[in-house]
Amino acid sequence: MQPTSLKRYAWLSIAAALSTILLKGIAWRLTGSVGLLSDAIESFVNLAGALMALWMLTLAALPADDDHAHGHGKAEYFSSAFEGFLILLAALSIGYAAVDRLLHPQAIEAIGIGLAVSVAASIINLATARILLGVGRKHRSITLEADAHHLLTDVWTSAGVIVGVGLVWLTGWLWLDPAIALLVAANIVWTGWQLMHRSAAGLMDVSLAAPELGQIEAVLDGYRRQGLDFHALRTRQAGSRAFVTLHVLVPGQWTVQHGHDWSERIEADIRGAVPYAHVTTHLEPQEDPLSHLDRDLDRPPH
Repeated sequence: MQPTSLKRYAWLSIAAALSTILLKGIAWRLTGSVGLLSDAIESFVNLAGALMALWMLTLAALPADDDHAHGHGKAEYFSSAFEGFLILLAALSIGYAAVDRLLHPQAIEAIGIGLAVSVAASIINLATARILLGVGRKHRSITLEADAHHLLTDVWTSAGVIVGVGLVWLTGWLWLDPAIALLVAANIVWTGWQLMHRSAAGLMDVSLAAPELGQIEAVLDGYRRQGLDFHALRTRQAGSRAFVTLHVLVPGQWTVQHGHDWSERIEADIRGAVPYAHVTTHLEPQEDPLSHLDRDLDRPPH
């Protein structure tokens, strides 16, 4: 599935965010609960994140051009970083409202109806998150995964708020409502930090994960047993795509055509192990000492 077709899931997230904003806003107006208000504020963050996701998925779908020879896949990292930043802003807003309510307690009204409306909003978020997470993992879209994890955090946040408001209803302890809102704020700060950290790793050309590297090494080991060797293996993740480069050391007496044929087989086998990878190989003669000088990113002078 190409990034273009993934955009419909961003539209699904936008629809879910609009629905939950409406429902949670109604729940807050009915009850006056600052906990439910914090829940509604986070849904605005969900909407902003979903809109950003739509924009970045649209950009990531653009083909490679003269200025972006490796494509536009890294655009997805901007979406998850932006959403993480918005989560941190939402946490500050929630914390401010909660502290104010601790200093100025206020009774909660129409709790039963308010909680029922909030539960309905949480069900929408949970269903949407499960869809986005499954599609995001299947197609390696960090944008959809980030959106899904945020929605799941929203679900757990809503569960905490619902429990808090319910306890206020049962006990009459008004301080429980803002206290749980502060815990909600702390929880989403952690989520925002994780999203921003993962986005930064992608923008810094983080290598493929250990399972994928293991699959590549397994392919290369098979060729090592046939007398070839390799070095300067480098990988990086760029959104839903991966890039793999390596140097292939072959007997110096081989013809260019013969070495090329082997390189083609090696590249095809690596793509078979990591289907979303773009593979580039560089042939070098095993016997030439210069072939072993470029193992590192910066080749030393000689």
